[in-house]
Amino acid sequence: MPRMNTLLDAEHTAARLPWAPLVDELEALLGDATVQVPPRTVLPMADGAFLFAMPGCDARTAMTKLITFTPANAGTSRPTIQGDVTVFDVASGERRLILDGPTVTGRRTAAVSALAARWLAPNLAGPMLIVGAGVQGYAHVEVFAAALGVRQFRIASRRRASAEALAAHARALGLQADVVEDADAALADCPLAATCTPASEVVLRALPRADAFIAAVGAFTPKMVEIDAGLCRHLAATGRVVVDSRDAGHEAGDLLQAGLDVAAMPSLADVVRAQSKARADGGPVLFKSCGWAGWDLAAARLAVKPMG
Repeated sequence: MPRMNTLLDAEHTAARLPWAPLVDELEALLGDATVQVPPRTVLPMADGAFLFAMPGCDARTAMTKLITFTPANAGTSRPTIQGDVTVFDVASGERRLILDGPTVTGRRTAAVSALAARWLAPNLAGPMLIVGAGVQGYAHVEVFAAALGVRQFRIASRRRASAEALAAHARALGLQADVVEDADAALADCPLAATCTPASEVVLRALPRADAFIAAVGAFTPKMVEIDAGLCRHLAATGRVVVDSRDAGHEAGDLLQAGLDVAAMPSLADVVRAQSKARADGGPVLFKSCGWAGWDLAAARLAVKPMG
């Protein structure tokens, strides 16, 4: 077992971030008045790559995530997200852990979607549509099953082989999973959906069910998009659009390209603090996730807790 003050690999990082406790830690962080999270620094690099520096702290724990996003690595043996999360003890200033950055990003992103669904989804019964069969596709299947009890999934991907591999993974977890060719057609049967793609093109256009919850996680810059502009406007007009943090005001490509006033939309923190869970008759919900260092801080807080 790795000791504190060590560099953890992907496997040991994941072991310190089990799904259900991670979702609970994310929710707990939103109620912690000591949390400080400044805007993240985003440095554009060559060929569409970015360097992200994301610090945050509470009264006991501080962390900084430093990662690169390299879209040119998609489809290669190199991951698109690389880097580390360094965790410190506030009282002593001591470095406690260095976590694997892509693992933290992958797990906290999916766990945020699950937390949003806990508060916002009108219907958690499933099936759940997963669009995209990469890291986030796998993570969303796992967390929605582990933390919310979803048992049935529909998988859509540009590559049939990738969709089949994710469906096989879900079945190995004891879940029901089927590959679908048309994500728009499948949306009619799925009250839950998550778009987990590289966000280079629109992947959902169809109008959803009245009890739908859609988590859009792929687009985190103004030029990226997964959800059709017309669909975004429909969801804003007939239901509810919630963003993961105030940073989405200048990062939520789907919403910005739809011409919506993102700054006026409630954040997940607003929802949780107001204790305003979605009503079953409240219409469809779009949750737009762009990423926030607070989510990484929650993961860091969980990672330094004693395991047992």
